Amino acid sequence: MADIQPSRALFIGDTPMLDARAPVEFVKGAFPTAVNLPLMNDDERHAVGIRYKEQGQDAAIKLGHELVSGAVKEARIRAWADFARANPDGCLYCFRGGLRSGITQQWLKSEAGIDYPRIAGGYKAMRHFLMEAVEQAVAQAGFVVVGGMTGTGKTDVLALLDNALDLEAYANHRGSSFGKHATAQPSPIDFEHRLAIALIKQQARGHAWFALEDESRLIGTCALPLSLHQSMQKFPMVWLEDSREGRIERILRDYVSGLCAEYMALDAENGFARYREHLLAALGKLSRRLGDERYRRLNQMMEDALARQEKEGEVDLHRAWIASLLSEYYDPMYDYQRESKRSRLLFAGNQSEVVDFLRRYRP
Repeated sequence: MADIQPSRALFIGDTPMLDARAPVEFVKGAFPTAVNLPLMNDDERHAVGIRYKEQGQDAAIKLGHELVSGAVKEARIRAWADFARANPDGCLYCFRGGLRSGITQQWLKSEAGIDYPRIAGGYKAMRHFLMEAVEQAVAQAGFVVVGGMTGTGKTDVLALLDNALDLEAYANHRGSSFGKHATAQPSPIDFEHRLAIALIKQQARGHAWFALEDESRLIGTCALPLSLHQSMQKFPMVWLEDSREGRIERILRDYVSGLCAEYMALDAENGFARYREHLLAALGKLSRRLGDERYRRLNQMMEDALARQEKEGEVDLHRAWIASLLSEYYDPMYDYQRESKRSRLLFAGNQSEVVDFLRRYRP
């Protein structure tokens, strides 16, 4: 029964992975193609861990075999066998590629007659491999950062490029106070894995440099790898421009109509209430920076717009608070940022001009 080493091919080919760790470990971080079919559940793992601390490895292994026996063992082997037969090109792993994946592999062979490869070094080795891929790319590959005022459509530009890394898509968050989606963000570790795998796949397609959006270190609850974020402060930039009206319409599309549709698709009965709570809470996060008077005024404008939207389905009133928030909060902040980054600017223009520039750009 073979062990295989962590490799780019595993991720480029979306290799199916059987994760034999406990559910609590899987939730903290895994890989996009992994399915959690644990050797031990959380309670069993906890009990075995206590036995290991108190009496050593042999006693812990003995307890593990007692807990995972009979019908429990048969059910788990059956689930592994079903996965292996459905994914003959897959592999399995545990945390370090040790006892748990070894036992899973042995039982698959002895009880189900299936030879199934496991990852040498397990989850830990694969995670290290992915993080090294990011570090190497930051050090060796080229990057261009797409900047611009709020609402200019930086994400739309990335969608038109073959060599883009959409950090906000990997984080399932738009990167601002209003950036949450109706669905949850991945764990911070899963975000790092998504980024690394996207980077590896782009390199496999032959791309030597990458476009990404100007971001803070945190995108919601997901943190950019420190080396990448630090380097983003030095990478060359392009600056995306659009009219105030165009920006308002884009924000209306994404943060009002689109966001409401997300919530309603998840829960038709309570979706609007959750969407309303989302918008008001996002504005509330800015209350200290806006100041009391300005926050109260914007909050009332938002309340009025939400009431009209709920009653009549019209979103026109949302334009008022969006315009005020741009002119009074976001635009002054971005004016300062652009000036501070002027020495790094390669180009500035509208969407079609920036896309054309980046398609022709060679570092």
